[in-house]
Amino acid sequence: MSYADAAAKGPKQSPEDVSIQTLISKLRRAPPVGGIYRDESESTASLVDVDGPHVQTVESDFLKHDVQTTTQAERIDREAEEKEKREDEEKKKARSQRARSSGICANTSNPVFIANAAIATVVGAGLGFGAYKQHARGNLSWELVGLSAGAVGIFGAVDYFVSKWFLQNKFPPK
Repeated sequence: MSYADAAAKGPKQSPEDVSIQTLISKLRRAPPVGGIYRDESESTASLVDVDGPHVQTVESDFLKHDVQTTTQAERIDREAEEKEKREDEEKKKARSQRARSSGICANTSNPVFIANAAIATVVGAGLGFGAYKQHARGNLSWELVGLSAGAVGIFGAVDYFVSKWFLQNKFPPK
């Protein structure tokens, strides 16, 4: 059964419904096209002539060349520049690591560095042991952890400024 047959068997529309639907369909339509605009004044001189001399030809042995296109040449240049940048960054990184390690090694006899290392070890071990004991007793809470972290932060800030003062005034680095 076709759609038209099924629609014909259904209830008939009133003339009112038909007039409303035709009005709606007229409102939904696009405005009529006025016609095709033709402008004969435009020239076809700006179009590309394929038979002209500006078309480039490729040599028959271009597949044997290492670089066959300008795009390949640009990519190779770009990759070479990136490789140089990476190598320069690696050299800088190696130099800075050597400078840092030589700075630490050169100042191992400085009492400020030794004191800071000892303090960091003692404080870390003490906090770890204290946290373990509190955990074993069942008293370890987030409040206690937060207070301990705050105390470590304040102690670290004080230690930084005291160490800085000692390094500048009493024991300058080598």
